[in-house]
Amino acid sequence: MKKIVLFDMDGTLTPPRKELDRDLIPALRELAKISEIGIVTGSDHNYVLQQMGLLMENTEIRYKLHILPCNGTKYYPPPLSASQKHELTFEKNMREELGEMHFSSIMQQILQRQAQLHLYNLPFTGHFVDYRGSMINWCPIGRNANDSDRERFARLDGRNSGFRHDETTSFKKFLHRDTIYEKVEIKLGGETSFDIYPKGWDKTFALQHFEDYQCWFVGDRCGNGGNDQTIYERLRVNGRSFKTESTKDTLRLIFDEIIPRIANDQ
Repeated sequence: MKKIVLFDMDGTLTPPRKELDRDLIPALRELAKISEIGIVTGSDHNYVLQQMGLLMENTEIRYKLHILPCNGTKYYPPPLSASQKHELTFEKNMREELGEMHFSSIMQQILQRQAQLHLYNLPFTGHFVDYRGSMINWCPIGRNANDSDRERFARLDGRNSGFRHDETTSFKKFLHRDTIYEKVEIKLGGETSFDIYPKGWDKTFALQHFEDYQCWFVGDRCGNGGNDQTIYERLRVNGRSFKTESTKDTLRLIFDEIIPRIANDQ
């Protein structure tokens, strides 16, 4: 059976919103000799290109590299030749799935909550809502935040069960009031944002592209409410998912856990 190791991006292969940790390239090169590699992330393709461009151009890896933005609701299979790039072959649409009325209601709720956040001592930097076609990413401090802004938010998010925990609870109450709680999910996205999408469009969606593969997964947000939780738990029953603490921990997992186990199964 063909093998593929799926990796989360931010916090797993890269520091949050940064480029690929170059120390991972030799490990991924070795992994590519015995398995295909996938990047499944809540981010859209433009962020994957910014952060993972070096890997997408690596001649020893790119022909085995699958790009799965927006939890795999968009799919860019490996190129077949040096002249090709990763091209989109599949995508889903959230507005079509939910209908215009429900989609607009969700957007209005996000904007209303964002307007009320002036009551908090948050650093606001712009680009608060990003509609990615198959999901909405809501970042209360804005995706233009710098490292200092993110650290300041992280301190607030760590108090009293966490700022985002409270906002998630509030948003779920809205979904019940609007009678769309059976159709929509909200999860923590990265360190500063929320991912909102139709039910079932979490990272387990990516597995639909690899039904004839043995799938593995590595991610950092595997706990309750994290956007790696569902795929982590789905593959954990077979011992093929791993929680990482950092890019350095990912390096360790590739060499110490994943490569030996896949090699022994050849």
